[in-house]
Amino acid sequence: MLMVGMPAPGWAAGSGNLDAVLVVDVSNSMTQSDKNKLSNEAMKMFIDMTSLSGNKIGVVAYTDKVMREKALLKVNTQQDKEEIKSFIDSLQKGAYTDIAVGVQEAVKILDAGRDPANAPMIVLLADGNNDFDEATGRTQSDSDRELQAAMQKAKANGYPIYTIGLNADGTLQKQVLQQIASDTQGKFFEATEASQLPQILSEIFADHLKLKVVPVKNLVGSGQYEEVTVSIPNGNVLEANISVISGQPVEVKIADPAGKAVSIPSSQAQIMRSKAYSLIKLNQPAQGDWKLQIKGAAKDKINISLVFNYDLALVMEPVPAKSYQAGDKVDIKAYLAANGNPASDAALYQQMKGSLVVNDLTSQQTQEIALTNTGSGFEGSFTIPEAHRYELKVKADGSSFNRETAPVLVDAAQGAATAPEAVPNGTAEEQGSWGRIAGWAAGALVVIALGLYGWAAYKKATKGFIGQVAIEIRDEETGERTSPQYKKLSLFKGKVKLHQLLSLAPEFQETEQVILLPGANDTLILQNRSACRIEKAGRVIDAAKGKELKKNDRIKISLQKVNKSIYVDYIV
Repeated sequence: MLMVGMPAPGWAAGSGNLDAVLVVDVSNSMTQSDKNKLSNEAMKMFIDMTSLSGNKIGVVAYTDKVMREKALLKVNTQQDKEEIKSFIDSLQKGAYTDIAVGVQEAVKILDAGRDPANAPMIVLLADGNNDFDEATGRTQSDSDRELQAAMQKAKANGYPIYTIGLNADGTLQKQVLQQIASDTQGKFFEATEASQLPQILSEIFADHLKLKVVPVKNLVGSGQYEEVTVSIPNGNVLEANISVISGQPVEVKIADPAGKAVSIPSSQAQIMRSKAYSLIKLNQPAQGDWKLQIKGAAKDKINISLVFNYDLALVMEPVPAKSYQAGDKVDIKAYLAANGNPASDAALYQQMKGSLVVNDLTSQQTQEIALTNTGSGFEGSFTIPEAHRYELKVKADGSSFNRETAPVLVDAAQGAATAPEAVPNGTAEEQGSWGRIAGWAAGALVVIALGLYGWAAYKKATKGFIGQVAIEIRDEETGERTSPQYKKLSLFKGKVKLHQLLSLAPEFQETEQVILLPGANDTLILQNRSACRIEKAGRVIDAAKGKELKKNDRIKISLQKVNKSIYVDYIV
């Protein structure tokens, strides 16, 4: 049998936005590890690299207590960024250190304010050393116990912790930071010089959003303008972040592929400056070679690199829902999508490699099968070798970004019964009944259609949907959340029950009376005839008589019989 698996709690790779909590040790021990406060500069660079599209950023400064914190702030304007950067500049040092305090607080901030559509993460900058105030009676065992609990919660909620060990004075406790990163599926970085931090933060930013840092050029300043080529590989780049890391400020000019000078700042390009970096952000840049003019101080080392922001997801076409057995071949197709639609730019696929990752859940073995790049997607097949259960997903790797699809489960174990992901218009028995009714109804409709009222009713009953919905399920007891599952509405005519989109799972039976109807101008009409509570933009709505949902609207449905909530996003 085949069914779509429920991925681990987390987010959809390639969603483009993130919820980040930046955690920094501001104890006196950091005075030697980070003499020039470049950890602050690195955090500010991370903020500048984010797009003005709803990312959320928070900050925790800790010693053996939380010195200052800023809850997650949605970043939609440059002023939002400046507010967070000013907060970072205001941080002061304090006595003692307890790393558990900082990690605990970061997890609490994400729990309280994260957006389920964003990619959650924690970035921890520390030297790994603890120093307790004897007057409090606090011990290393106390700290270790609380740190372990915070790490377990971060892992359960899908919050990877990226740790940066500052080791300028040789006192880094590397093992502690490595363990935190490893146990939460983050990554560990070591900085022997604080000047390495901006580059590390850009790597973390790219890694978390399935992007890549693209080296451009290293040069030594001469006091004169020097030309550097910045290549935009395709037309789907939303933003090109050009980071210029240098010991002293630089002057920059830029021209587009046609040779036309672009003003900075302008709608096309902005520049953010700090002590350790300059960041040029190109908005929706044209494909081709841009010319960057850099003027740096004489003998100053300058490192230039690129990180592209993409609004792209990798989508695997549905695998047929049927009974499977050893020897059956499963055809695989996947493509890149922007805003839910297949990306049409062939340049996106140039030099990309696709592969099918097969995880045998029975034997715990994993293999990768190369897929063919067709120029508009990836194709291949998997022949089921044994009567086992398999998890399948496609990944694509390119020079500037990579993506993965949500996994699906193919169950070829002997004796398994067929269980399709969803039945478009009810259960098999209901379909049989409706099939018999349909014969009579077809004739009746011909007659009714002779009248204007009947014709309108017929058109309404067969009206098609536009777009798709993304569904996430949150367990309110554990806080665990599934990754979004995308359901194409074009499979349905006239109406669809939410229970159908939830694969008719018995525990969600009460959603049988939550109904979606196609509306005018590519909208949806939501009707709630159940006891479920429905919220939109944080407010409870009465949808008994129907409420309109527009593109990108999100609703939260709180179930009454089980302690779970369902989030539904309408995507056109």
